[in-house]
Amino acid sequence: MSNNTEKIKFYSGENIPLELHKVRIVQKLHLVPIERRLEALHEGGFNTFRLDTKDVFLDMLTDSGTNAMSDKQLGAMMSADDAYAGSQSFVRYQKAVEDVLGKKHLLPVHQGRAAENIISHAFIRKGNIVPMNYHFTTAMAHITQYGGKIEELLYDEAYVISSKHPFKGNMNLEKLEECIKKHGASNIPYIRIEASTNLIGGQPFSIENLRGVREIATKHKIRLVLDASLLGENAWLVKQREEEFKNSSMAEIILCMTDLADLVYFSARKLSSSRGGGICTNDYAIFKELEPLVPLFEGFLTYGGMSVREIEAIAVGLYETLDETMICQSPQFIEYLVKALESKGVPVVTPAGVLGCHVDAMRICAHIPQTQYPAGALAAAFFLISGVRGMERGSVSNQRDEYGNETYADMELLRLAIPRRVFTLSQIKYVEDRMTWLYENRELIGGLKFVYEPPVLRFFMGGLEPISDWPEKLIAKFKEDFGDSL
Repeated sequence: MSNNTEKIKFYSGENIPLELHKVRIVQKLHLVPIERRLEALHEGGFNTFRLDTKDVFLDMLTDSGTNAMSDKQLGAMMSADDAYAGSQSFVRYQKAVEDVLGKKHLLPVHQGRAAENIISHAFIRKGNIVPMNYHFTTAMAHITQYGGKIEELLYDEAYVISSKHPFKGNMNLEKLEECIKKHGASNIPYIRIEASTNLIGGQPFSIENLRGVREIATKHKIRLVLDASLLGENAWLVKQREEEFKNSSMAEIILCMTDLADLVYFSARKLSSSRGGGICTNDYAIFKELEPLVPLFEGFLTYGGMSVREIEAIAVGLYETLDETMICQSPQFIEYLVKALESKGVPVVTPAGVLGCHVDAMRICAHIPQTQYPAGALAAAFFLISGVRGMERGSVSNQRDEYGNETYADMELLRLAIPRRVFTLSQIKYVEDRMTWLYENRELIGGLKFVYEPPVLRFFMGGLEPISDWPEKLIAKFKEDFGDSL
């Protein structure tokens, strides 16, 4: 289906993303007073993951499991086959995977990190190296848990916050060859490429680059693993930015990408606006190697830790990934917010990627050293003055090295996720307004320090506290400028 929004012009000359869907079910939101928001931050250890939704106005923490499902998905959930084994819901899921992703063999799992655990358990041995275009937090945690290490192989352009490069998620082919030469192909169980690079601003890779990775993988007889969690959005940006595919359908682009991978895994919480996940391949030997691990870790082979209702929703959602009007809405809203903030001087990752708008905390909070977690501080400050919950994607999201030393992130970002079909344009404009105000008062933001630090994936449940009384000073300035406004 063509993207009809490209053909719609406004008489005013404004460039506004037009939603090609209507809202039929709504959920009430609450915007609590700023004093309550400060209390909530203290209760949650200045970690936005630990906030209760009763205190959150707009939840832009993630797009994982928060995308709005379609009427067809909700309808399909009512006809699920709840058999423990041999469920027809799984048969429909399997067919959708074969039709959309082009893979015959499917192993169901309850979400993306479950797939990462199974793949790491099967393939990673102590001392192994996994080259990738960039790490994702849970992918790296599972690889290191089983004794492996990662190498991030990006071109220098990927680390430039403000850029016009269309594919900052491309893997550096020269560095990949060097990595294989250094460590040996036998010590590299697989090459991982992520669609799209979550931690550096949701940046896509090109099919031309993926073909290059495939050629190197074939030459050295190394598996190529594709994290397809944001495959739909990556495919949409390929259509917009890669000349070869400007007239291709979403179906053609997606199959072109998945055909190049030996193994594809995904979080359905992202890929199909539902909840669950999967591992799929056309290589029967790989399938049989992974198959015994699903009953061990997840559940039987026809439900994999998911409810059959979720499985039905995934199947429909996969087909909807082929519909440009479904997939383009989130990237277009992201681009709108990125350009709006950029026009106000707020430093953001450009070009606009997928998943969300990524604000550059390193520049906004240049006065805060990385030792005091500027991205975490910006996330807390933004929630305080807006009620909008974003996610820290910086050094708090990193993990310490094997010796317990802090490792600092390449970028300090506040991610404002924009799930599919969830927010209205007025809400996006509210985000723009409050972030612009915070940028103009950025010197009032102070640093954070850990008071509780879990040993693994600390960003989920870790607790921090402000270095000084900067939250109170920020509230005072907010009251001065906004009066009794929420």
